[in-house]
Amino acid sequence: MIDLAIDARRNGFHLRVECRLASAWTVFFGPSGAGKTTLLRLLAGLDRGEQGTALAGRVILEGRVMTDTAHKIWIRPGRRQTAFVTQHTGLFPHLNVEANVAFGLHKLEKAQRRRRVDEMLDLVDASELRSRRTQELSGGQAQRVAMARALATGPRLLLLDEPFSALDGSASDALLERLQHWARQNDVQTVMATHDAADALAIGAEVLLLREGRMAALGPASQVLAMERERLRERLQIAD
Repeated sequence: MIDLAIDARRNGFHLRVECRLASAWTVFFGPSGAGKTTLLRLLAGLDRGEQGTALAGRVILEGRVMTDTAHKIWIRPGRRQTAFVTQHTGLFPHLNVEANVAFGLHKLEKAQRRRRVDEMLDLVDASELRSRRTQELSGGQAQRVAMARALATGPRLLLLDEPFSALDGSASDALLERLQHWARQNDVQTVMATHDAADALAIGAEVLLLREGRMAALGPASQVLAMERERLRERLQIAD
């Protein structure tokens, strides 16, 4: 469960959201520039109100305060048990696929580390890529490996920002289904930002609809997206 009360400003953009995310899987949905990525970064602890950003508010994950500007509390990203996967994979070019996935597992014994890498590569259907150099990977393959690396650390909260953008529809759907099953089995709360309504509908997620930095709706995907379709239809009729 995540409790949010965020008021952030940067370069003329104002994000203000206050809500509770209680669903196992929540989708941030809205047009480009609505604030989806900004909100994910605040959840991940990557924005502290520096570099021209004014930030106020709090983030509470499973009863633990992650950010509270009033009391000057800010838990570092590495200690939040949070994994953040974006469409830009950020794989280490000097390491092969196996070493990339094993990167955050230095506290495990060698045999445990290898088993974890095997499990995660199998989960994302990338076992055959184990020995590949990152420069040899396609965009979709790199996204699979980045996902395996994030999941290997055993996060309590998984944040996804358009993580399957380089995969075709069927491959994306299959990976999304596998990922949802894994998250449910391991009790990992997941928040995903997407502009594709089909993703939200396919997994029956809760949807937080963002519009110009504000929460326009929060609820089951079928209800929220139906309301948004009707709103857009009415706007088009008025414009005609």
